[in-house]
Amino acid sequence: MGRSPQSIPIHFVNPVIKGLWKPERQHEAKDPAKTMAAGDTSGGQGVSDPEPRPVRAEQEKTPYHEHAAPVGKVFFDSPKGSMVCSATVVKDPKNPGRSNLVWTAGHCVHGGQEGGWYRNIAFVPSYNDLGRSAAAVPNAPAHEVNPYGVYWADWVSTSGEWINDGGPTGGAGAPYDFAVMHVKPENGGKSLEETVGNALPVAFDVPDTQQVGSMGAWGYPAAPPYDGALMHKCEDRPTRLSISPGTPTMHRIGCSMTGGSSGGGWFAAQPDGKTALVSNTSIGPVTSGWLAGPRLGKGAEQVFTTMSEKYGDK
Repeated sequence: MGRSPQSIPIHFVNPVIKGLWKPERQHEAKDPAKTMAAGDTSGGQGVSDPEPRPVRAEQEKTPYHEHAAPVGKVFFDSPKGSMVCSATVVKDPKNPGRSNLVWTAGHCVHGGQEGGWYRNIAFVPSYNDLGRSAAAVPNAPAHEVNPYGVYWADWVSTSGEWINDGGPTGGAGAPYDFAVMHVKPENGGKSLEETVGNALPVAFDVPDTQQVGSMGAWGYPAAPPYDGALMHKCEDRPTRLSISPGTPTMHRIGCSMTGGSSGGGWFAAQPDGKTALVSNTSIGPVTSGWLAGPRLGKGAEQVFTTMSEKYGDK
């Protein structure tokens, strides 16, 4: 497949398997961490800002459905086993109030240049709603772990750059590491947005990173010292990170969240005062001091618009 601004899957198959993602199997899923050594970003240091100071992630208040309902976890099966990411319910311009679209990272749906589309991809909004401990999750009632149910991806799309250039540590595909999923409830029912009661708009016209006062990242970090059970958040003034010459700079904030938070939405206030999704967690260092996410430009907007127009009302 040649380079393109987006990639609509040709061989994506993700049939619903009811009951597959039970609490105990969700608990066993691992994080697909995209961690980088200090030298991995040397190709673009000329336009990178100094490394931000670490920001300790805070636990989100419970119940999650009252404080961050659009945020949830993505579960999927890869050649390395069952994996977990984070994601966000986003508004669908073609279906106001009835969105079934979810925003996450490209590496949460596709293996990049050495892989293919993952299988059994499912989204759980407000996962572990009451914030139970990891040890208690496997035996907790399903309606507490999956308060709104399990939503299966019946169509996904990511960037051609991620598919062609994405690597184990993000690689040159990291600045394009985003994806949109169209989901449907495992047991039927209303749309995702109607069920959850909230969804965030996506902003593709965010000013230059240096002009943004604050961005917040939400997700479920799963790599030590975290265990994937609890939703966390970080807020910081964003700076720029350049991975390699010729690729767009990425947003970067100080944050201690680890793998498992990948794909989680980055939110920022817009000129009208409303909050919008402006990026998603893509990569971080092995020291877990910061996170970086792609700038959402024309390519990301094209992926999103195509998903909304062709698949949003299914």
